[in-house]
Amino acid sequence: MRWVGCALALAAGLALASCRIFPTADVKAIGEAAARNGAPAFDPDKMVAEIWTPKVKPYFEKKAGDFIAVRDLAATSPDEAGARYGYRAKSEDTPWTLIVRLNGVIVAANTESRAATIAIDATGQGKTDATVQIGPAMRGTAIRDALDFVSFNDFSNQIDFARFGKAFNQHVNKTLLETLPRENLVGRKVTVIAAFPFAPGGEAPLLTPVEITIGAKP
Repeated sequence: MRWVGCALALAAGLALASCRIFPTADVKAIGEAAARNGAPAFDPDKMVAEIWTPKVKPYFEKKAGDFIAVRDLAATSPDEAGARYGYRAKSEDTPWTLIVRLNGVIVAANTESRAATIAIDATGQGKTDATVQIGPAMRGTAIRDALDFVSFNDFSNQIDFARFGKAFNQHVNKTLLETLPRENLVGRKVTVIAAFPFAPGGEAPLLTPVEITIGAKP
């Protein structure tokens, strides 16, 4: 179960005496309680659907850099890579979220879990250079965090901001990932536009896709 961080304010305007932790399973109930108390309904799924085609996809397509080039630049100059190919909130403690275009071959697939993934060889060396989430469950909020036109200050509280981030993953799964093949994936070519939070250390990053095409079986 994912846990949402400290809520800045409870629905219906009840102030928190101290920072509390809310499981994501409770988020819907909190929103419904707010509606019953007269607060405007918050619909993150609708918000995401409305901006996806006119704003989100063009932004990713324009911002995306070649995966290998972005990865190598980030390893030596993360701020330069982030400024050119990503975004982060105005805090040095916040990691850059990078946007990349990756072409490669699937070398491994984990489709038994709801958090299914495929491992991609992008260099032709037969090893995993990146792991791509293919759902239905996806970790993180990389899509939201990559957008320079989205701010935490636009939301009433941290719960709504977290729900908005999760809604991107649900939208991608519903409109893109549900139709992907799930068998005989190894050896197929793949093209992805995706986001990932940069972390130094050289490990293969975990990518959240906004576009993905998987080729025919070899």
